[in-house]
Parts: sequence; structure tokens; C-alpha cells
Amino acid sequence: MSIGFKEWTLVCNALGSGSQSIIIRKGGIAEGRAGFRFEHPEFFLFPTLFHEQVAKLKLPLDTALPALRGDGQHEITLRVRVEWTQDVADLTVVRRLASFHIWQDAEIEKRFRYELPSAKRAGAEGEKCGVSVAFVRMEKLCTPFVFPDSPKFGGCRSWIQLPQLPAAITGVPVLDDSAHRARESHLRALLA
Repeated sequence: MSIGFKEWTLVCNALGSGSQSIIIRKGGIAEGRAGFRFEHPEFFLFPTLFHEQVAKLKLPLDTALPALRGDGQHEITLRVRVEWTQDVADLTVVRRLASFHIWQDAEIEKRFRYELPSAKRAGAEGEKCGVSVAFVRMEKLCTPFVFPDSPKFGGCRSWIQLPQLPAAITGVPVLDDSAHRARESHLRALLA
């Protein structure tokens, strides 16, 4: 099976265009007490749609959401290779990353402060604030990966199992090496 990572469609577009090279995540209900981790070094972006995402991004409010396929199929066009991750527990440091992503500051702060439902149910005190940041290398697939929808792709979770990919799926980097390394250097300095 191939691993899919659920992310907002417009964020997938930013990653796929090369305008963003980080993923910031706190985790969803299904991540459990341990919270979210970038546990896979390589995965495919699984775009998700919901109408509220535009208001939570640094995009004009009249930005149109891409249309879903009308044939009951999903189309994957981006492969992600995680180059490094860092847990960030200082909101000031997280705020320094604002020019490197398209999420509104308020959405990032909400994620930073989010308390996992499992911790609330268990009565845990002092749930750690913070987010996980991944610096990623994006590849656009030469041929889209298309497969039928299934209920197993739903729910509030980050990781999903996708059907097996065709044997020889190839991709090309969305940023050249020089631009990618320059962005990494700047990000590492901000996170230091």
C-alpha cells in the first residue's frame, strides 16, 4: 500500500507550485494521545476540500476551490519527500515562519494551542503547546495517480492507506536544487 497525507487542497496547490516547502501539523482526532508525527519519509498528498479553508488562508476570500472530479475518483499529483522535521514549542518561532506558508496567523496559533481530544478525555493537565514542522521536497508526478473513492479515506486523520501505485511512477521536483537549498538555509536560521 502507498501512504497518503490529507491536506487542504489550496495548501497542496501552494506546495505543488513551489511557493511553500513546509507542512505544519498538530494532528487530528485519530492521532491519539501521542499526537501527530511525520512518521513516513515519503508520501503522496491527498487533497481535501471544505469551504472554510479559504478564510483560514492568506488568499483573497473570493479564491475558488478547485472542482472535484465528477467520476468518483481521486487524483493524486504530488509526492512528498520529508528532508527534516522539527517540533516547535515556542509560538514566537512559529510566527517567524509566516512568509513560508499560506495559513493565516490565527489558524497557525489555533493549531499551536490545540489540545488533543484524547488528552481532554483523560483529564491530562498541561497539554504541550506546539506544532510539528516538516521541510519537504515536492515532486509533481509525470502521470497522475487515479483511484476510486472509498469510505476509508474519510475522517479526521492525517495518514491514510492508498491503493498500490503503478510500478513505475515518476516525478519531477517543483523547485530546482538551488532554490530549494536557499529556502532550507533561511528556514533553518529562523528555527535555530
